[in-house]
Amino acid sequence: MPQENAPTYSLPAPGKRRILILTADAGFGHRSAANAVASALEEKYGDACTVLIANPLDDRRAPFFLRESQSDYDRLVRNMPELYRLGFDASDATVPAVIVEQALTVLLFEVMRDLVRSYRPDVILSTYPLYQAPLRAVMTVYRLSIPIMVAITDLATIHRLWFNNGVDLCFVPTEIARDLALEAGLSPEQIMVCGLPVNPAIVRDQRSPMQIRADLNLREDLLTVLAVGSRRVDRLMETLNVINHFGAPLQLIVVAGKDEELYRQLNAAEWHLPVRLYDYYPNVPELMKAADWIMCKAGGLVVTEALACGRPLMIIDAIPGQEIGNAEYVVRNGAGDLALSGMEVLEATAHLLMDNRWLLRQRTQNAQRLGRPNAAYDIAEAVWGAAQRRAMRWRRGTGRLRLIDLLSRNQVHWEEE
Repeated sequence: MPQENAPTYSLPAPGKRRILILTADAGFGHRSAANAVASALEEKYGDACTVLIANPLDDRRAPFFLRESQSDYDRLVRNMPELYRLGFDASDATVPAVIVEQALTVLLFEVMRDLVRSYRPDVILSTYPLYQAPLRAVMTVYRLSIPIMVAITDLATIHRLWFNNGVDLCFVPTEIARDLALEAGLSPEQIMVCGLPVNPAIVRDQRSPMQIRADLNLREDLLTVLAVGSRRVDRLMETLNVINHFGAPLQLIVVAGKDEELYRQLNAAEWHLPVRLYDYYPNVPELMKAADWIMCKAGGLVVTEALACGRPLMIIDAIPGQEIGNAEYVVRNGAGDLALSGMEVLEATAHLLMDNRWLLRQRTQNAQRLGRPNAAYDIAEAVWGAAQRRAMRWRRGTGRLRLIDLLSRNQVHWEEE
């Protein structure tokens, strides 16, 4: 039976398929991907399924340092980016990854076991890299055949922990990610290239940029730049100062991303162009569709949403590790520029606008080519198919005694069902 401090979950109505989506709150991308797939599932199959989004790290039995890593993520990546990169690189190799997976299996086994017992899902989708190994252990130890799927939330630089060969299907966002999955030992049948799941509302909103600007009471005749900030974006005011004094007929939309200090600075600035300031905006893709290009950090969520909206990027910040890969992917495919200083922002903006905006049009076409706005629907369809079939063809029997020994040696409770 679940322990006293294990969370409880209400079961869906009889006859409905149960879909469990596991996520975490380290940054915005993992939760956003989970919400996007859940929204697509509910839109397409809502009468026949019940979707639960759960964060296993919210369980009090999850180790303190894993729970706190979510709230510490912003502080670490902003104040100690090189330390973050060191940890990322050090664990992103075969032997260290195996050791980390064994540790995660020991630390999260009981949490995962009780989630599975409580909700009894027909399929499990993970949008966080730490869950695959303990989930696979639960399936192996208890001889379960629940399909495990994973949706990766970075574009090109992807940690090895995402690629556990015990998953039934790995949804990767790019061909680069597919190659990394193959190198990590996944078979071609375990990989589906579909993009990173973004809010299905992007597809549903068919308004033109002019219509959206009119609805938002923005100037329809001006080139529009959207700047997306947050607590993890450095030098945004320096960047905006360049746009503010550039001299071209532009208008600016800025979302501070709940960064109170940034929002205060934005309101205190003397603006020389039309500007719309938001502390927080609930539907950033709407603003993206109203804009001609996006200025932002290289986070997987904001980059993918911009591409899904068909808008080029000017990347002004990138955390060492996976975000460098996201930035390189955008630049290499001609869908944006990397501008990490005021001078680089000045040069990139000038290049976009010269020759009757020829480069801006090229960047926009490339962004539209890369964007995969239907990714959440594609993943939802595959998840629903797995829920219908329940057991997939990969068998989970290998290594059971070894896993039981690992759990027993580390005093992790398990018992035959």
